[in-house]
This record gives sequence, structure tokens and C-alpha cells, in this order.
Amino acid sequence: MLKKIDRKKLREKRRIRVRKKVFGTAERPRLNVFRSLNHMYAQIIDDERGITLVAASTLSPELRGKLKRGGNIEASKAVGELIAKKAIAAGIKKVVFDRAGYIYHGRVKALAEAAREGGLDF
Repeated sequence: MLKKIDRKKLREKRRIRVRKKVFGTAERPRLNVFRSLNHMYAQIIDDERGITLVAASTLSPELRGKLKRGGNIEASKAVGELIAKKAIAAGIKKVVFDRAGYIYHGRVKALAEAAREGGLDF
């Protein structure tokens, strides 16, 4: 069984490996996902300028009162829908997906699919 530190190190290695290939531009920014035990975070980043264009999380005012818990699949879907809505309002339709070393499964997959259904193309 892997220790907690070993899992973190392995995820960090995957994150660095993925970030070598995934780069957000002005035309196609990067949709980054961060998953904590209690919350889900997503942000759309233009790496050329180094700025966050749009952000959403389970702590966003739009979702804070509606969700029972922030660390489940239902909450991830809500964050995916919210990030898609904010991105389209900001004129962003195409993004590259950065799963940040997390396996494309469960909460990360739910967020990605909800963002796709909301109108983002990746």
C-alpha cells in the first residue's frame, strides 16, 4: 500500500509531465482543475500572459448555499456548469484540459463532462 507522501509525489510527477505538453494560449486557454478533500476548484488560465481569466469553485457565492457538500460528484458537476457559463460569458469557447495529475475519473471526469455540456469545447 502506498503511503500518503508517495501518492502526493506521484501526482506531482504526473502534473509536471502533463504541464510540459499542455499550454494555454489566448485563443485556447487552459482549464485547470484542483481537487481537495472538501472542495473542487476550476480556473481558465492564459499562460502566455500568466493571468486567470475565469474561476469557479464550490466556495463561489453562486454555489455556496446550494450545495450540501463540496467534495462530491454532484458538487463537481455544479462547478463544471458554472465555469462553462462564466467562460462563455467571457467569450471563451475552446480550452485545453489540464487535469493536474489527477486520474480522469470520478470528480474530475464529472467536472469535465459538465463543462462540455455547458458549451466548452475540449
